[in-house]
Amino acid sequence: MTEIDPTDDTSETTKTDDATTAAQADGGDIDARTDGGTTADADPAPGVTEDARGGRFQVDPSRVVLYAVLLLVTAFYLTPLESGVVTSFKTNTAVTQTFPFAPPLGDGFTTDKWATAFDMLGRGLLNSALYAIPATLLSGFLGSIAAYGLTQATWKRRYKAIFLALFVAGVFIPYQAVLVPLTEFWTNVVNLNDLLGFLWSSGIPESYANLIELSLTHVAYGIPVCTVLFRSYYKNMSEEMIESARLDGATLRRVYRRIVLPLSTPMFAVVLIYQFTQIWNDLLFALILVSSATSEAAPATLVLAGLGVDLSGTNFGLQMAGALLTALPTIAVYVMFSEEFSEGVAT
Repeated sequence: MTEIDPTDDTSETTKTDDATTAAQADGGDIDARTDGGTTADADPAPGVTEDARGGRFQVDPSRVVLYAVLLLVTAFYLTPLESGVVTSFKTNTAVTQTFPFAPPLGDGFTTDKWATAFDMLGRGLLNSALYAIPATLLSGFLGSIAAYGLTQATWKRRYKAIFLALFVAGVFIPYQAVLVPLTEFWTNVVNLNDLLGFLWSSGIPESYANLIELSLTHVAYGIPVCTVLFRSYYKNMSEEMIESARLDGATLRRVYRRIVLPLSTPMFAVVLIYQFTQIWNDLLFALILVSSATSEAAPATLVLAGLGVDLSGTNFGLQMAGALLTALPTIAVYVMFSEEFSEGVAT
């Protein structure tokens, strides 16, 4: 056995040379560096793999086809959006004289469309927020309560099945099927203009009763789908944890408030994004309950339907700017809850 003198610098050099020789004998690839270390391998480009024997890069045809398909699908999906964005920054002359997907250049560029759209949609955006936010929060919370009762509450399973069937049936009722009963209900059964007279006497426009009707209608229509989504989430929740809390004396309400509700954040993100998008973009109920874009309570979608249209023709740039401006709140909600949304969809 050879003894190595720690004061001798040649011993370290000898060990390094031995390690390098052993690695080469094993067939490994080591890139020599001037500082004595090894370099990290650079990541190959998408669709390119490294040949293990020769160190050469080879193109993987299956990956090239995969990335090409993804690029085509992305382009197919984003092309209308790109056309809408560039059109919103074009003058009327540029819209008619340039290719729809070409960007605005020179005198054809303008931001007046966005300023005009914001002025005309400002009240509508506020009205939409006034009924969409409460309706989203309330339908999500009530759906969570109903799903908790269907999964965690101790009552006979056959009764749960009946209520679950009713909730599932509510998901598939089309909007068009309830338009006439809805109008009859808010006109002849529950007339908010008469019931909330004290609000209108305080200076609030009486037409804002339509926003309350819209909000309550969307709550009723959203509870079934929220319940079904929350039920699928609660079915996978740990039964041992719930049972342990009950053995410790926690009531049904306390278990929900201290355990179930805090663990429901991912599914709440899914439900809130889905519900807010549905309610914010709804036009059919707004047409039935508000009916006029000139009303003080007209939501953004109702104002947007007639934006940029007059006897002289259609202002496509203004319509595109209004449509994109109306879509911004839904994009903002998704960005705020994107991480929780991904977690909730994966569970």
